[in-house]
Amino acid sequence: MKNASNTLSQIPLLIMAMMTTSAIHAQTIDAGQYANVNGIKMYYEVHGTGKPLVLLHGGGSTIKTSFGKIMPILAKTHQVIAIELQAHGHTGDRNAPVTFAQDASDVAELLKQLNIPKADIFGFSNGGQTAIQLALDHPNRINKLIIASAFYKRDAAPAAFWEGFKNPQFSSMPQVYKDEFAKINSDPTALMNMFNKDAHRMLMFKDWSDEEIKSIQAPALVVIGDRDLASPEHAAQMARLFPHGRLAILPGGHGEYFGEMYFPDKGSKIPELFAAILDEFLADA
Repeated sequence: MKNASNTLSQIPLLIMAMMTTSAIHAQTIDAGQYANVNGIKMYYEVHGTGKPLVLLHGGGSTIKTSFGKIMPILAKTHQVIAIELQAHGHTGDRNAPVTFAQDASDVAELLKQLNIPKADIFGFSNGGQTAIQLALDHPNRINKLIIASAFYKRDAAPAAFWEGFKNPQFSSMPQVYKDEFAKINSDPTALMNMFNKDAHRMLMFKDWSDEEIKSIQAPALVVIGDRDLASPEHAAQMARLFPHGRLAILPGGHGEYFGEMYFPDKGSKIPELFAAILDEFLADA
C-alpha cells in the first residue's frame, strides 16, 4: 500500500476535504421521487426490478457522483433504490447535525413508506457507516450488507486525515462534487451547509466497538480498494468480526473499483467485476 500522503491524494469527496406523514408525496424530478421522512423532504430513485437493493452514497456526494456508473449495471438484476441523505443533493435539511443514527432512521422510515419489509443495503464510505448503524438500530430492515470503503474505528485512517477536520478547508473539496451539487441546487449556502455538517460529523466520529460489529447477524460483504483510505488490513479485521462476513479487496482508490465519479477511467472493467461479485454475494443463500 502507498504511504499516507499518496493514499490521501486519491480519496475523493468531503471525506478528503481536510477538511410527517406516512404517505408518500412524490413527484418526478430527474427521474426521482420525494417522500416526507422524519421532517425532511427526502429524494430517492428507483431503477430496475427484482429484490430491493438500497444504495447509500458517500459524504459530500449525491446518487450520481457515487453511483452514476454502477447503478445501471446493478439495475439489470435488482430493484435499485438510490437515496440522497439529509442535506445532500436534492434532499432537504433539518435544524440538526447529520448523524449516522439519524440517516439510518431516515432510511428505515423510507423503506417503511415504500412497503419494503427488508432490503439489501450497499453503503459507500459514509454511506457504509450509515449501513452499519442501520444494521444495529433496525436489524429487521436488513437482508444483506455491502460495506464499501468504510471503517468502524478511527485508527483505520491516517492521523493527517483526522487533523484535517479540525480546520476543514472548502477549497479542498474536489470540484467535481461542487459542480454536481450545483447542478441540483445552485444556492452556494446549501453546498457550504452540507460541507460543514459532513465535516463536523467526521470531527465527532466515534468508534463502534468490536462487540457491536459482532452483534450484526446480517451477512456482510466488506469491500475495500487496495489504495483506499482505510487499509485492507482494517477491512479484513472488520469482515472477521461480522458473524457472517466476507471480504473483497479490489484494485483502486476510494470507490474507484465501482466507478465513483472522482475517478474518470471510463474504460475500466473493474466495476463490472465488482457488480458480478456483489450479485453472487446477494444471490448466495
